Amino acid sequence: MFSRTTLQTAARVAARRTAVARPVIRSRFNSTQTPKASGSGSGALFGVLGLVAVGGAGYYYVSSQKNSAGESLTGTDALKAAAHPGPLDYTKVYAAIVKAMDSEDAENYDDGSFGPVLVRLAWHASGTYDKATNTGGSNGATMRFAPESDHGANAGLHKARSVMETVHAQFPNISYSDLWTLAGVAAIQEMSGGEVVIPWRPGREDRDAAFCTPDGRLPDASLDHDHLRKIFYRMGFNDQEIVALSGAHALGRCHTDRSGFEGPWTFSPTVLTNDYYKLLLDEKWSWKKWNGPKQYEDKTTKTLMMLPTDMALIKDKSFRPWVEKYAKDQDLFYKDFANVFTKLLELGVPFSDDAKTLRIPAVAKA
Repeated sequence: MFSRTTLQTAARVAARRTAVARPVIRSRFNSTQTPKASGSGSGALFGVLGLVAVGGAGYYYVSSQKNSAGESLTGTDALKAAAHPGPLDYTKVYAAIVKAMDSEDAENYDDGSFGPVLVRLAWHASGTYDKATNTGGSNGATMRFAPESDHGANAGLHKARSVMETVHAQFPNISYSDLWTLAGVAAIQEMSGGEVVIPWRPGREDRDAAFCTPDGRLPDASLDHDHLRKIFYRMGFNDQEIVALSGAHALGRCHTDRSGFEGPWTFSPTVLTNDYYKLLLDEKWSWKKWNGPKQYEDKTTKTLMMLPTDMALIKDKSFRPWVEKYAKDQDLFYKDFANVFTKLLELGVPFSDDAKTLRIPAVAKA
């Protein structure tokens, strides 16, 4: 039932979970810090004094805002952020994300990890990009606000945003835009056992509700190949990239109280392999007989599912050759997925000229 490569990757993922369960995460990352600003200590002091100076108005502004989990902020949150104006060590942020991803709370969530839902958070925050208008994308983290947070495609992502609040509390001066995308990077790297390396650049800035994107920019899983092209071509992807990015469906599962669909795509929903493509080609699929929306189930075990947009990948003459290539070559899939996922996270982001690309090693690989 499980391929050799799946079992090997799963073993690395299990080893990583054992490592992050330790009380202290040892220094196993390369140090990757942004350039240190001069006078950072005095900057923190003046930041706090500035908030005191503006008095009630500043306190009211902060306390009237909400974090990405929908909780009201307080003046204490502002003071905390002002007291941490120095450069961020993104390896420490990454480590905190990994720790949260496989925390005790995660043991009772789906398949025992927040990893898949963090990938979905990064994906949906980035997949709203429109190249024609240069709007949407990961820059802004506008899913913190309604109406975007209430879009049907984002149902259930409040949990991922809530998990990331625990990390943001530790690093209050990281933008949510950077935090969410880095969480997606960490989840992919860890769930591939460190085999997939995602280059990542910080520099995104958060925006307010005025920048929320209209509903309908994310894929509708009940539709076909024409819909996939409409959605992904709008962002600037080609057919090969559509198929490569679809490989993320090796992870996680659908829920009736969110998308309406139900079940996992693969037998190992917390391990990133090329099994998604293998199952599409090798398994026999039939329509599921139930009262929910149209979806496929495998004839062998009736425990797996595929969506209409998944099946479109093997029905379309341009998509199918790439499904076949990735089914045969996991290394090729890993390489192409890393490239397209990096592209997704950077769509529309106005990085500064001196923004440095970081390659943070996975805990699973250490």
